[in-house]
Amino acid sequence: MEKEEFLQLYRHSLAHVLAKAVIEIYGKDVQFAIGPQIDDGCYYDFVLPRTVTEEDFPVIEEKMREIIKRRETWTRKEISKADALELFKDQKFKKELIEDLPDGETITTYNTGDDYVDLCRGPHVENSQELMGTAYKIKSVSGAYWRGDETRDQLQRIYLFAFPTKDELKAHLAWLKEAQERDHKKIGTQLDLFMFRETAPGMAYWLPRGWILYQELMKYSREIQLKHNYTEISAPLINNKKLWLISGHWAHYQNNMFIVPGITKGVNATDAVESDDSSAYSVDAEDTMAAKPMNCPNAMMSYKRTMHSYKELPIRYSEYDVLHRKEKSGQMNGLFRVQEFRQDDDHTFVTPEQIKDEIKDVIAIADEIYKTFGITYRAEFSTRPDDFMGDIESWNSAEASLKEILDEKYGDGNYEINAGDGAFYGPKIDLQIKDALGREWQCGTVQLDFQLPHNFELTFVDKDGAQKMPIVIHRAIFGSFERFIGIITEHFKGAFPFWLNPYQVAVVPIRPEHNEYAQKVCDTLRNAGVRVESDLTDVNMRDKIKRFKQMKDPYILVVGDKEAAENTVSVNVRSSNKQLQGVPLDKFVDLCKKLNAERTLELPQEI
Repeated sequence: MEKEEFLQLYRHSLAHVLAKAVIEIYGKDVQFAIGPQIDDGCYYDFVLPRTVTEEDFPVIEEKMREIIKRRETWTRKEISKADALELFKDQKFKKELIEDLPDGETITTYNTGDDYVDLCRGPHVENSQELMGTAYKIKSVSGAYWRGDETRDQLQRIYLFAFPTKDELKAHLAWLKEAQERDHKKIGTQLDLFMFRETAPGMAYWLPRGWILYQELMKYSREIQLKHNYTEISAPLINNKKLWLISGHWAHYQNNMFIVPGITKGVNATDAVESDDSSAYSVDAEDTMAAKPMNCPNAMMSYKRTMHSYKELPIRYSEYDVLHRKEKSGQMNGLFRVQEFRQDDDHTFVTPEQIKDEIKDVIAIADEIYKTFGITYRAEFSTRPDDFMGDIESWNSAEASLKEILDEKYGDGNYEINAGDGAFYGPKIDLQIKDALGREWQCGTVQLDFQLPHNFELTFVDKDGAQKMPIVIHRAIFGSFERFIGIITEHFKGAFPFWLNPYQVAVVPIRPEHNEYAQKVCDTLRNAGVRVESDLTDVNMRDKIKRFKQMKDPYILVVGDKEAAENTVSVNVRSSNKQLQGVPLDKFVDLCKKLNAERTLELPQEI
């Protein structure tokens, strides 16, 4: 048996043991819903007579051990739909699942011993003794809605970690502890980078230090794009629904858009409307507006403003405008899933012959950017789905070009092919980056689009004088800046590379009489383009150093009589107890300029 099959088998079986334990503890009236295996274990959903708390976890775990030690036989049975409904007549969730099954469907149950039976496709272990060597631990309990529908029953979901051995469970718990220490929401608060408030759910407040980091990231993105001949545009954040009707977003994405309903009683927004007359507003009105969830339609309009020749192509329009996408409250997660964000968006207009070279250049940009952050990545290629738009010859040609690029870059077989998983408007390449904890994140994407140019009736004059339709390449490398910042905050554990850190140097005078020299050091660094902060108050020097260390400033300079007399600085290096004495100020400034210019990943420990 393959390891993955084994993991699924025993994790799924442990979910049944969990359910049996809960029923034995809380009584036969417990309603139990579903209990699938997941990546690090399993869970089971219940309706219970009282709320489960952490104090209950050891009791449930001990009951599970007791059940496993009984060495009970697991029996698979096939029964009719009528018999299944009778068997589970007192279990409302099981009944609903059975009722949803088509007539004639094979229904299977699994008995664990003589006193527990569950509706399940399986497979499962043959006897509980097969689970005796496994290691498990209750992770948490949370609320869940039946079938994910917030209008349905609310359940208690008990999560269980489950691994083949105690060592693997121990390693996983250690990994989780490290992940918690790297949690960007925790670090973001500690470093005063950003905050969230209920008055703007899923929309970050960028605080001074965080906004510096954000701006540096955008500055880097702009510099890279300028080197590759991109041009930048900006467009309205709120657009009339006419635009979204043309693009197709109104039909397919309306539920994820923030909409300002139009006024039905009059065509002007200034028309007087009674404040309590809700019927005066409707999304069907002509002046309905919506905040843009993506930049694509505005880029199409920018291209369409004038006639283009094939000689102008490729035309690259990058945008960093603010986007808004409505999310369910339960889906939002710090910076990883927000309702307001920017991304390094680009829409490039090309001829079919230019696709290959353009995408090779995009991959080169991705290489450069991800290397700067010390991040590795892998590529996924998604091909034509069944509901594709456009002519099949264009698809075949485009897919062949993309495959040729990927084969040249990564080698045949060294990237994943997701057959039929492309967007309906064109094939795509997704770039999955890997962080310090080995987690993968989809950030970069390159998508060909045959549909939007058609919807907006875009054309260019080809060399033969005929008007032809360009192909659009949607491209992002960082993806959402918010999400990327969340990822690198956890990747670097808040200790960002020198060039990206909000403040790169902190200056601490030993006593107030050294403030004048400290200010001179600050001015010299600022004039050299170094971001510097200082504390010239009469607070104890050690307290100042401690505070700057907590903010993870890469270098903390301490200055006193000796430094002022010799025009030097004493340097405390981040994540080190080392203090470098008597470093000439001009030499330190040159180092900082070099680190910024080269966007160096590592922080030098010696100067």
